[in-house]
Amino acid sequence: MHWSVALLLLMPVTNLYAQQYGNVDFETSCNTEARESFHTGLALMHHMMYVQAGEKFKQAAEVDPQCAMAHWGIAMSYIHPLWGERPSDEYLMKGSEALGKAQSLTSHTTRESAYIKVVGKFYEDWKNTPYDQQLAALEKGFALLSDQYPNDVDAAALYALSHLATAPKSDKNYTHQKKAGALLEKLHKQYPRHPGLFHYIIHAYDNPVLAERAVEVARAYDKIAPNVPHALHMPSHIFVRQGIWGDVIEWNKRSAEAALGHSVNGNISMHYPHAVDYLIYAHLQRGEDQKAEEALNKLNNKDNYQTSLASAYAIAASQARYPLERHKWSEAKQLPVRSHQSIAWDKSPAAESISWFARGIGAARSGDLASARESITKLEQIESKLRENGDTYWTSLTKAQRLSVDAWTTYAEDNHQKALVLMKEAADLEDSLDKHPVTPGHVLPARELLGDMHLEANEPERALKAYNACLEINTNRFNCLYGAGYAAEQLENHETARQYYSRLIDIAGSESVERPKLSKAKKFITATK
Repeated sequence: MHWSVALLLLMPVTNLYAQQYGNVDFETSCNTEARESFHTGLALMHHMMYVQAGEKFKQAAEVDPQCAMAHWGIAMSYIHPLWGERPSDEYLMKGSEALGKAQSLTSHTTRESAYIKVVGKFYEDWKNTPYDQQLAALEKGFALLSDQYPNDVDAAALYALSHLATAPKSDKNYTHQKKAGALLEKLHKQYPRHPGLFHYIIHAYDNPVLAERAVEVARAYDKIAPNVPHALHMPSHIFVRQGIWGDVIEWNKRSAEAALGHSVNGNISMHYPHAVDYLIYAHLQRGEDQKAEEALNKLNNKDNYQTSLASAYAIAASQARYPLERHKWSEAKQLPVRSHQSIAWDKSPAAESISWFARGIGAARSGDLASARESITKLEQIESKLRENGDTYWTSLTKAQRLSVDAWTTYAEDNHQKALVLMKEAADLEDSLDKHPVTPGHVLPARELLGDMHLEANEPERALKAYNACLEINTNRFNCLYGAGYAAEQLENHETARQYYSRLIDIAGSESVERPKLSKAKKFITATK
């Protein structure tokens, strides 16, 4: 065991605020009672339990109206740097008002004033400032603050977080992630129970190249926050990258259960559907279709969900994954759109696009070309809306979805050459962008769909290449493994086929025998020994 992890249980907590959320020690000019609430709020904020953090900051402001940092905390609770969505105008207005209160107070220290100034730059002229510029201002401010107070762990952690938020989605060298990760790891050795360091290290290394660096921290995160839903979920970001489906399942079961105890204004916290989406995805990668269906039914039996992109995405993606991963195309084309009435779908076009994508792929691959063209039209409209909103990331992913449906529709019209060109364009576009933290993986990777199309076109060599490229990004994906094995089988490369099929069998769960592809893989291995 690494010495920093061992220290989790051994480190003395003198002069630290020992909590069920980890330890923070942020000196403020607030009174004693307010300070306790502030520290709890700060710890929750580092866990990205923003609503709960905001409530604690409000408590601090109530017991000490002169506590400027309590109002700073309220303003910060409306900023969600890694969640990929601009805060609503309502949130930005509330955050700006809280920040104004912090600025109006005169009892704060020079250091507290510096913290308030940083967040002031984020809210400055927020009505006319693009969101990416707001995040850039936040990053610049926390970088200067961290330089000004080099021994301030919270300033450094928040700088790392904001640096991750400004990382280009197309940067496959992960420059921002490496820089932030190195800083956070160094701090973690000094402050082994600080919640932000655990959390942000996982985000820094949440990619196929760097995931191994966060395994130890991921497995230790629950030691400091055993009942925090997001803390119990976050380790699965690393396990998804490594295709360790059993761990993804266990951590998200715990997260979902904990999330039900953290309601938001009487609604189910977004952390519940977020965890269940990861849970369903992992069950499907192990071929455990019945368990995935059970989790989906539990998700659908509730409807009072907290409105957010995370909720909307998880609900739409979970519905789509179940038929698509099982290649039940007729089921997919009949998926309902906007299935849960509690979700403000108009505010989450990126989530709604998933339903039209699933319907379109299902329709095209089951021969219903009229319905497939309807989905293409809907995806074009959503893509246009996202572009008008200035959301380049989701615009590109929606375009990849539209191209994929167009490709399979074109293929069904017997224009195979054009279809393959469209499908490759979709795969190249999707692969140029890393997956978003809101999802365990693209609902049906375009590169996998390209492999499927090459197989349909009797091009197994090209199919094998496409499936291998898919596996480089999506480790241990069930259908990519099977597709690679089947392509190798068609090439009469039996040894290579056995390797893929054996790997598929190794990752399969105890109830995966219901998936026909697994049975076929087992029969092939037996027949070619």
